[in-house]
Amino acid sequence: MTSATHGTPAVAEQVGTLDAPRSPYMRKKTTRGNYELYSWVFMRASGVVLVVLVFGHLFVNLMVGEGVKAIDFAFVGGKWSSPFWQIWDLLMLWLAMIHGTNGLRTIINDYAERDVTRGVLKGLLYLAFTIVVVLGTLVIFTFEPCPVGADPELLASFCTA
Repeated sequence: MTSATHGTPAVAEQVGTLDAPRSPYMRKKTTRGNYELYSWVFMRASGVVLVVLVFGHLFVNLMVGEGVKAIDFAFVGGKWSSPFWQIWDLLMLWLAMIHGTNGLRTIINDYAERDVTRGVLKGLLYLAFTIVVVLGTLVIFTFEPCPVGADPELLASFCTA
Protein backbone atom coordinates (compact mmCIF):
# COMPACT_ATOMS: atom_id res chain seq x y z
CA MET A 1 0.00 0.00 0.00
CA THR A 2 1.63 3.23 -1.10
CA SER A 3 0.64 6.83 -0.79
CA ALA A 4 -1.05 8.03 -3.96
CA THR A 5 0.86 11.31 -4.10
CA HIS A 6 4.43 10.36 -3.16
CA GLY A 7 4.84 6.65 -4.01
CA THR A 8 6.15 5.88 -0.47
CA PRO A 9 4.86 3.18 1.81
CA ALA A 10 1.88 4.13 3.88
CA VAL A 11 2.36 5.14 7.50
CA ALA A 12 0.48 2.03 8.70
CA GLU A 13 3.20 -0.25 7.28
CA GLN A 14 6.00 1.70 9.01
CA VAL A 15 4.35 1.77 12.43
CA GLY A 16 4.49 -2.03 12.76
CA THR A 17 8.31 -2.08 12.42
CA LEU A 18 9.31 0.90 14.56
CA ASP A 19 9.13 1.08 18.34
CA ALA A 20 7.64 4.09 20.02
CA PRO A 21 10.36 6.58 21.03
CA ARG A 22 9.71 6.21 24.77
CA SER A 23 9.14 2.45 24.90
CA PRO A 24 11.32 0.63 27.48
CA TYR A 25 14.24 -1.50 26.31
CA MET A 26 13.15 -5.11 25.93
CA ARG A 27 15.94 -7.71 26.07
CA LYS A 28 15.54 -10.43 23.48
CA LYS A 29 15.10 -13.90 24.97
CA THR A 30 17.83 -16.38 24.11
CA THR A 31 17.81 -20.10 24.63
CA ARG A 32 21.49 -20.16 25.65
CA GLY A 33 22.36 -20.84 29.24
CA ASN A 34 24.84 -19.00 31.38
CA TYR A 35 27.56 -21.67 31.08
CA GLU A 36 30.32 -19.19 30.23
CA LEU A 37 29.32 -16.94 33.13
CA TYR A 38 29.43 -19.85 35.58
CA SER A 39 32.73 -20.94 34.03
CA TRP A 40 34.19 -17.47 34.58
CA VAL A 41 33.00 -17.37 38.21
CA PHE A 42 34.34 -20.89 38.82
CA MET A 43 37.79 -19.90 37.52
CA ARG A 44 37.99 -17.02 40.00
CA ALA A 45 36.71 -19.03 42.98
CA SER A 46 38.77 -22.14 42.24
CA GLY A 47 41.87 -20.00 41.74
CA VAL A 48 41.52 -18.57 45.25
CA VAL A 49 40.91 -22.02 46.78
CA LEU A 50 43.84 -23.48 44.81
CA VAL A 51 46.20 -20.81 46.14
CA VAL A 52 45.29 -21.82 49.71
CA LEU A 53 45.56 -25.55 48.95
CA VAL A 54 48.87 -25.31 47.09
CA PHE A 55 50.58 -23.02 49.61
CA GLY A 56 49.31 -25.22 52.46
CA HIS A 57 50.70 -28.25 50.63
CA LEU A 58 54.07 -26.56 50.06
CA PHE A 59 54.28 -25.34 53.66
CA VAL A 60 53.61 -28.77 55.15
CA ASN A 61 55.88 -30.61 52.73
CA LEU A 62 58.81 -28.20 52.62
CA MET A 63 58.82 -26.07 55.77
CA VAL A 64 57.44 -28.22 58.58
CA GLY A 65 59.73 -30.88 59.99
CA GLU A 66 63.02 -31.63 58.23
CA GLY A 67 62.09 -29.95 54.96
CA VAL A 68 62.56 -31.40 51.53
CA LYS A 69 65.10 -33.99 52.78
CA ALA A 70 62.30 -35.79 54.63
CA ILE A 71 60.07 -36.35 51.61
CA ASP A 72 60.21 -40.04 50.75
CA PHE A 73 57.88 -43.03 50.61
CA ALA A 74 57.50 -43.06 54.40
CA PHE A 75 56.59 -39.37 54.46
CA VAL A 76 53.89 -39.84 51.82
CA GLY A 77 52.72 -43.03 53.51
CA GLY A 78 52.37 -41.26 56.85
CA LYS A 79 50.64 -38.28 55.29
CA TRP A 80 48.16 -40.32 53.25
CA SER A 81 47.28 -42.54 56.20
CA SER A 82 45.22 -39.56 57.40
CA PRO A 83 41.83 -38.94 55.73
CA PHE A 84 42.41 -35.20 56.18
CA TRP A 85 45.45 -35.22 53.84
CA GLN A 86 43.75 -37.58 51.42
CA ILE A 87 40.84 -35.14 51.06
CA TRP A 88 43.25 -32.15 50.90
CA ASP A 89 45.25 -33.71 48.07
CA LEU A 90 42.09 -34.93 46.32
CA LEU A 91 40.62 -31.41 46.38
CA MET A 92 43.88 -30.02 45.06
CA LEU A 93 43.97 -32.60 42.25
CA TRP A 94 40.34 -32.17 41.21
CA LEU A 95 40.29 -28.37 41.42
CA ALA A 96 43.59 -28.02 39.56
CA MET A 97 42.45 -30.38 36.81
CA ILE A 98 39.02 -28.79 36.40
CA HIS A 99 40.55 -25.30 36.53
CA GLY A 100 43.23 -26.16 33.97
CA THR A 101 40.84 -28.03 31.69
CA ASN A 102 38.41 -25.12 31.73
CA GLY A 103 41.20 -22.70 30.87
CA LEU A 104 42.42 -24.85 27.98
CA ARG A 105 38.84 -25.29 26.77
CA THR A 106 38.55 -21.51 26.59
CA ILE A 107 41.83 -21.23 24.66
CA ILE A 108 40.75 -23.96 22.22
CA ASN A 109 37.40 -22.22 21.66
CA ASP A 110 39.18 -18.91 21.03
CA TYR A 111 41.96 -20.09 18.71
CA ALA A 112 40.82 -23.27 16.92
CA GLU A 113 39.22 -21.97 13.74
CA ARG A 114 37.69 -25.12 12.30
CA ASP A 115 34.93 -27.03 14.07
CA VAL A 116 36.62 -30.39 13.46
CA THR A 117 39.92 -29.18 14.91
CA ARG A 118 38.12 -27.71 17.90
CA GLY A 119 36.21 -30.95 18.48
CA VAL A 120 39.32 -33.14 18.26
CA LEU A 121 41.33 -30.91 20.59
CA LYS A 122 38.54 -30.73 23.16
CA GLY A 123 38.01 -34.49 22.92
CA LEU A 124 41.71 -35.08 23.63
CA LEU A 125 41.59 -32.56 26.46
CA TYR A 126 38.61 -34.27 28.11
CA LEU A 127 40.23 -37.68 27.64
CA ALA A 128 43.43 -36.49 29.34
CA PHE A 129 41.37 -34.90 32.13
CA THR A 130 39.48 -38.13 32.74
CA ILE A 131 42.60 -40.32 32.77
CA VAL A 132 44.53 -38.06 35.18
CA VAL A 133 41.60 -37.55 37.56
CA VAL A 134 40.64 -41.24 37.67
CA LEU A 135 44.22 -42.45 38.13
CA GLY A 136 45.04 -39.71 40.66
CA THR A 137 41.93 -40.47 42.70
CA LEU A 138 42.73 -44.19 42.65
CA VAL A 139 46.29 -43.56 43.82
CA ILE A 140 45.15 -41.33 46.68
CA PHE A 141 42.57 -43.78 48.00
CA THR A 142 44.26 -47.12 47.26
CA PHE A 143 47.76 -46.13 48.37
CA GLU A 144 49.10 -48.73 50.80
CA PRO A 145 51.59 -47.10 53.20
CA CYS A 146 52.62 -50.45 54.69
CA PRO A 147 53.03 -52.87 51.76
CA VAL A 148 53.69 -56.49 52.67
CA GLY A 149 57.29 -57.59 52.07
CA ALA A 150 58.73 -54.06 51.77
CA ASP A 151 62.11 -53.08 53.21
CA PRO A 152 61.43 -51.87 56.80
CA GLU A 153 63.94 -49.02 56.30
CA LEU A 154 61.67 -47.46 53.66
CA LEU A 155 58.38 -47.76 55.57
CA ALA A 156 56.72 -45.18 57.76
CA SER A 157 57.44 -45.51 61.50
CA PHE A 158 53.88 -46.63 62.27
CA CYS A 159 54.22 -49.65 59.91
CA THR A 160 56.83 -51.49 61.99
CA ALA A 161 54.56 -51.92 65.01
